Parts: sequence; structure tokens; C-alpha cells
Amino acid sequence: MTTMQGKILCEVFRSSHKEEMYLYVDKQNGLADVPEPLLERFGKPLSAMTLILSDDKKLARVSAADVMVAIREQGYYFQMPPAKEDYLLDLYRAPTEARY
Repeated sequence: MTTMQGKILCEVFRSSHKEEMYLYVDKQNGLADVPEPLLERFGKPLSAMTLILSDDKKLARVSAADVMVAIREQGYYFQMPPAKEDYLLDLYRAPTEARY
């Protein structure tokens, strides 16, 4: 594991199948610890970025400390897309009227 005194050099992959789905892994190990069934669901991993994680690092939707614990314990952190608001789904499903 690529650690630097409480830090992890992390590579983040985005899914080719689903928008806003990500895998965080230790850069040195890559995807070696990610289970095959998860990779099948994830689709082709596309490298999004490399970053140094530390407990105080600010991430958009998850605690960096939680990501680091998952990487240390299981070799990866899997981030699902955020839940869509129900009313947005209802708007999407509702037929639209053409108004001229």
C-alpha cells in the first residue's frame, strides 16, 4: 500500500456503465483487490484522477477517512451514484406537453 504517514496515494476510476459511480483504490495495487463481480457491474474502469488522501482531505460526497479505512481493510472504496430525488423521477416519467 502506498502510504505516507497517514496518507494514501489513491487512484479514482469512474464507471463506463453508470454516471457518478466511482472506485477508489490504492494507486500501487490498482484494481487487483476489487472483486470480479463488482468490476463486471462497474464496467470498464476509466481513470478519473490520482490524489493524496488524508483524514482531513475534503471530498464531495464522502469522508476521506471512510475511503481510507475501506482501502486499508478491503483494498477499495466503491461509491454509488447519489439517490435521485423522487420528484425529479416523477417529472422525468411524466409526459410533456408541447406548448406553442
